Amino acid sequence: MKKKNYLIVLMIMVTFFVISFLTNILGSINPSVSKSFNLSQTLAGFLPFAFFIAYGVMSIPAGFMVEKFGEKKMMLFAFLLAFIGSVLFAVIPDFKIFLISLFTIGTGMAILQVVINPLLRAAGGEEHYAFNSVLAQLIFGAASFVAPLVYSNIVVGMEKNEGFMNDLFSELTTKGLEWVAIYWIFAALTVLMLVFIIIVKFLKVELKDDEKTGTVGSYIELFKNKTVILYFFGIFAYVGTEQGISYWMSKFLQEYHGYDFKTVGAEAVGNFWGLMTIGGILGLFLLKIMDSKLVLKIFTILAIISFAMALFADPKLSLKSFQFSGFFLSVMYPIIFSLALNSVNKHHGSFAGILVTGIMGGAVVQLLIGFISDLVSLKVGMGFVFVTLAYILSIGFWSKPLINNATIKMKRGSKNEA
Repeated sequence: MKKKNYLIVLMIMVTFFVISFLTNILGSINPSVSKSFNLSQTLAGFLPFAFFIAYGVMSIPAGFMVEKFGEKKMMLFAFLLAFIGSVLFAVIPDFKIFLISLFTIGTGMAILQVVINPLLRAAGGEEHYAFNSVLAQLIFGAASFVAPLVYSNIVVGMEKNEGFMNDLFSELTTKGLEWVAIYWIFAALTVLMLVFIIIVKFLKVELKDDEKTGTVGSYIELFKNKTVILYFFGIFAYVGTEQGISYWMSKFLQEYHGYDFKTVGAEAVGNFWGLMTIGGILGLFLLKIMDSKLVLKIFTILAIISFAMALFADPKLSLKSFQFSGFFLSVMYPIIFSLALNSVNKHHGSFAGILVTGIMGGAVVQLLIGFISDLVSLKVGMGFVFVTLAYILSIGFWSKPLINNATIKMKRGSKNEA
């Protein structure tokens, strides 16, 4: 890799951090938002819906737009959208404006997800892509861990009239809406990213044939493939599960066990993402010695057990189980994605676009949880996550990839045969 490209790799890593910071704060602020706007569970479910539905709308079009306008312009456009969405709500803290803001920010994040992975491969070199991708996911997880802690410190500090940023945020936010201050931080982060991207000189990204967005015909051909649809719902189910737990966790702990959502709840959400990062590291090791389908089965079964304990155990065990469920979810997304791409022999770029569109599961599942919660209870509503986990578990049984993940045992077998 040429030395001049390290700056682009650094920019991409920072981008992963900012995407995660802006995306995974929703679980921490859910109780605050619901209290401030007096929301029903269904309306609370509209918050992640507004954000993640943007992936369903923009993921495929973004691929065409990147090929037409280039990576730099699209990244600037994405962060400009995130800035507009953040400032819009920070200035006008209204529920309807919040939904518009979340969709605007979500659209920017969807565009960034489409841009940065091929850019990382080109800037860091193909031979380092696997390592850089893992590093990016670790940074993504670190931001998800940090974001709830930042929110907690800001809100608690403002309520106690403490902290070096207290005076500034007090001037910018309304009494009782202290949590809105986090969107001023989002605005500042997006401005910094805009400046960073403007300064960096981009290289031309040469996509491989199977990485290109493809034609409308390639999408039509893929949508006719039953396997493609099954894996689309696999990503749909995973993101629905991940957000279904992280988004409602703090509110559940408050409602059923009386934990303070501004401190204990926020910390639990942060630990959920932190343990997911640690689980991802373990998952990398396991995938070197075990078949990916077996790893998926084991981790999914453990996730089901952990989540069941979170819903039905006593307060202390419930708190710990919610957090550890993140550990067991850690391997699901990369395994499902890799199994999917290894199950077709062409149009991988188009297929990847369809899979990323499945992130909209984070929108639909939350709406269903909120609706069921209003009809019955939050505990029953969150129980819908068992359905998505069951679907993920089924993938370990019906998937038949054309190429299996390489393991140490397989490599040794190949040497012996040679």
